[in-house]
Amino acid sequence: MSTSKVIVVTGASQGIGAQTVRAFLAQGHRVVATSRTIAPSIDANLVTVAGDIGDAGTARRVIDTAIERFGRVDTLVNNAGIFIAKPFTQYTPDDYAAITKVNLNGFFYITQLAVEQMQKQASGHIVSITTSLVDQANHNVPSVLASLTKGGLNAATKSLAIEYAAHGIRANAVSPGIIKSPMHAPETHTALGALHPMGRMGEMNDIVDAILYLDSAAFVTGEILHVDGGQSAGH
Repeated sequence: MSTSKVIVVTGASQGIGAQTVRAFLAQGHRVVATSRTIAPSIDANLVTVAGDIGDAGTARRVIDTAIERFGRVDTLVNNAGIFIAKPFTQYTPDDYAAITKVNLNGFFYITQLAVEQMQKQASGHIVSITTSLVDQANHNVPSVLASLTKGGLNAATKSLAIEYAAHGIRANAVSPGIIKSPMHAPETHTALGALHPMGRMGEMNDIVDAILYLDSAAFVTGEILHVDGGQSAGH
């Protein structure tokens, strides 16, 4: 088994986030998991912090908890995100505020605090979950605000990778296609699968496997790893 790390996972109460938590625990790592609705934990290797990741105070509590309980932060998985598909002119100010709060503020505050801690350790890894719609816009899925925010994370990932490469800190992203998760009702799966060159949706494990790979890939940084059934290659 690899040396135990301390992993922070946002958006961790369901779907890909919850599966990521389980996967890291199964590898013998210690995890701090956060979401608005996450339940308390009785597992000695898992601490949960409930709160809105878009608030700076939540980010502070999460990182402080990781350091108080486990002494360090080795990996931050920025999984929290929301997606609203609408024609561009139909987005409301509330839509814009909600998406930017989770997708951008939720990345900014906690990543800043995590990097500060990782600099003290001279090691660390940030992995963010984005979307292949950034690379391959699709007229069936109008999603300008996803591209605005998640495209920003792709760019920030490369910038962080270069800024902190000499500090022993890596930054990568996983760029999914459409994944079978609680976000998508089962009756939509056939139509959503058809949007991928491979003709099917991805599974949550496909994304978790990519996160685990990047976390173990010591010479990989600044990578946007597409796990999208070929979407980013074209149609």
